[in-house]
Amino acid sequence: MDHDFDVWETEIAAYEAADRTSPPPKHAILFTGSSTIALWQMLAQDFPEHQVINRGFGGSEPVDSTHFAGRIIFPYEPSAIFFYSGANALAAGKSPAEVFADVREFVETVHARLPETEIVFISLFATIDRWAMAEEFRAVNGLVKEYAEGRPGLTYLEAFDLTFGPDGKPRPELFAEDMLHLNADGYELLAERVRPFLAAMRS
Repeated sequence: MDHDFDVWETEIAAYEAADRTSPPPKHAILFTGSSTIALWQMLAQDFPEHQVINRGFGGSEPVDSTHFAGRIIFPYEPSAIFFYSGANALAAGKSPAEVFADVREFVETVHARLPETEIVFISLFATIDRWAMAEEFRAVNGLVKEYAEGRPGLTYLEAFDLTFGPDGKPRPELFAEDMLHLNADGYELLAERVRPFLAAMRS
């Protein structure tokens, strides 16, 4: 399956231009991946005790983060990376096994260059717009969780049920109008899931 990396060139180049104007600190905590990261507008305010960098790009897949690692990951030498990606790849027709392979390639690529960097995989969480794909999300999460249990430097963060109500289904009030992306209330819940992992790391 051909993959067009050029669609992200403008966005990646904009990050590079911003880095030249105002270089981010080395050894900060990097958040990267797809739109869940890119649209996290309150990221810095949610974790004021940490230096954080947001390099998400909406619509991206794990292979995109791997492809652009040399431009929006490696230069920062992050102490840790929080990574959310994979749902778009499933929506594009990849199988859970293929998406897991892409996540594994990302992890191995990063650790080959930055062996001391902790990677935290934020599991795919259920959304209303993609509720029909919930079992595929679970499958990817399960494969990554199993992989993380045997790999130093990789941690699995459970978030599949992040948006669930008492009925075990996503709550509409946590989403933007598209019922795909989180709203401010949804991000508050995500930040709560992330905080214990950050607390265990050096600032």
